[in-house]
Amino acid sequence: MPAKIYLVEDERSLNILLEKYLEKEGYEVTTFSDGKSALERIKDLPDLWILDIMLPDTDGYEIIKAIKNYNKNTPVIFMSARNEELDRVVGLELGSDDYLSKPFLPRELIIRVGKLLERIYGDEKRNNQEENINISGYAIIKKQRRVYLNEVEIQLTNKEFELLYYFMENKDNLISREQILISVWGEDYFGSDRVVDDTIRRLRKKMELINIETVYGYGYRLVVKS
Repeated sequence: MPAKIYLVEDERSLNILLEKYLEKEGYEVTTFSDGKSALERIKDLPDLWILDIMLPDTDGYEIIKAIKNYNKNTPVIFMSARNEELDRVVGLELGSDDYLSKPFLPRELIIRVGKLLERIYGDEKRNNQEENINISGYAIIKKQRRVYLNEVEIQLTNKEFELLYYFMENKDNLISREQILISVWGEDYFGSDRVVDDTIRRLRKKMELINIETVYGYGYRLVVKS
């Protein structure tokens, strides 16, 4: 499964921006814009919390206390635009594992998240992230050959999964039926190329949120919105 990250940030634009960056890295992200909502989800035990200190109804200090009281080993990254040194010290005293002073580049957060998850969980999380892809709300896990939507597994056959992953590796590119047939079914396959159309039809039915376009007379294209 992808690493689960809970992000608590009340500034809407930053919340959305960080969520997109984290999801592009293959993480499963749940966001909160206030402290109360986050406190209600402490028992979910995500793999990582990313907390803004200043929130409209409480502060990150209260949330990290609750997190660490429930499970002291759950890693936490603090974010703050206030007194950097004071917040850093207090955060460390309360058990934070890393700290980012606003403003920061989203890529810096991504790097820190990756290093922290690797340090806490070892190679397992890192290797899974390298093989995981998120698209249109689906979590696609290559190593386990599984697909999830909102943590509910979508049952795919071997060929359906192989075709889906081939599309993912060639997203936004126009692919002919012949290319698909050779890459997914192999050069030794003997039969009608209609097997490609039939498998894509089943994929569309099982994964209604993905957009596989038909280019008549040629092939298909998986369209991914940026």
